[in-house]
Amino acid sequence: MAKTDSTGSTWRYRWVHRQNERRRREFRSADQAWRRRDDELRRLRTLAEEFQGSTAAGAGLPVELTPDEVVFWVLPAAQLVEVRHTTVLPAPDLTLTPATAPLRPRRPDGVRVADAGMAVITNRRLVLLGGRGRRDWSYGKMTGLAHDPHAPVTLMQVLDRRRTSGLMLPADVAADFRFKLTLAFADAIEQRGAVLDQLDEVIAEHAQLKPFRPQIATPAQARPFAFVPGGRRTVAVAAGIALLVPAALLDTDPSDPSGPEVAVAATPAPGASDAPAPAAAPVALPAAPAKVPPVASKPRRGTATPSPTPARERFCGAPTNPMGYDFCGGERIRRPAVEICDWFDCAPKFWAGRGYLVQCRDGSVSLTGGRRDACAAHDGVRRTVWS
Repeated sequence: MAKTDSTGSTWRYRWVHRQNERRRREFRSADQAWRRRDDELRRLRTLAEEFQGSTAAGAGLPVELTPDEVVFWVLPAAQLVEVRHTTVLPAPDLTLTPATAPLRPRRPDGVRVADAGMAVITNRRLVLLGGRGRRDWSYGKMTGLAHDPHAPVTLMQVLDRRRTSGLMLPADVAADFRFKLTLAFADAIEQRGAVLDQLDEVIAEHAQLKPFRPQIATPAQARPFAFVPGGRRTVAVAAGIALLVPAALLDTDPSDPSGPEVAVAATPAPGASDAPAPAAAPVALPAAPAKVPPVASKPRRGTATPSPTPARERFCGAPTNPMGYDFCGGERIRRPAVEICDWFDCAPKFWAGRGYLVQCRDGSVSLTGGRRDACAAHDGVRRTVWS
């Protein structure tokens, strides 16, 4: 008797071991990703609540602050960029857009670098102290603001400047810069509470996405296909081959062992007279044999079957078929020929039907005639197929 202990001596226990290991790996990966995102959201929530500036932070900077202006953040490395073509940016808002992918340290097309220096975020403006001078973006005059989703570039438009410009930052600090710029803009319009409410809502939604620990698989849950190498996929491929082989055999024309009759000219019997023969009398051809019904065989692909009468008239609109099935009248068909689906458009699960042959309104044929649910999934019954 095969062992069935915890060592996995049978295929069911080996399946259980593989399933539980896979479920644990997937849970650990999902849980770690969820925790990283949760920690980041809570860090931003704390930063938004405690984000305060000071006048002392601007000491030593070559910029003169107004009496009510404080410095929030200073970034020593930033580049001034300008857009070559005229563009219209969306109005600045307080929407926090989570990063869907890491930002690539590249400069977008149509943007050129004009200067480099130190970026300063205050509660009144964003300032770049560059080598060629100073560039200010006042929040009160800002009409457009856009963050590039693929590159660490932030573009801005202000009323007193025609050309669109902005900052390009190191990729690893671009997310923090954007968040702090949003907080500074919210402070300027006295809407920091809206940012906090938005963060609370995002944290609550993220809490609902916390992954649950998977259930432990048991040997009773193992299915027979788990014993087959490749599992369900191997069984599906084998079933498909089993269905295709009979169809391919039916589609192949068997060779005809009886060749066509060849007419042979009559030759004179040995020893016949050499005298000239009299004029040949007309030879009466044998009478045509009685008409025999054609044998049900599928015509070769690419060749037309000659028909003395149009198929629509002979079959009353039914497809030309060697079984003689038509829409004209006759006897109901309860056991159709096996090759019917080669000539008619059979409905799904055709052979599971329990009735007589009918054509549905969508053109397919079904073996559900006489039943209440005949052609229920195909717009109802159109007409009966007769033999």
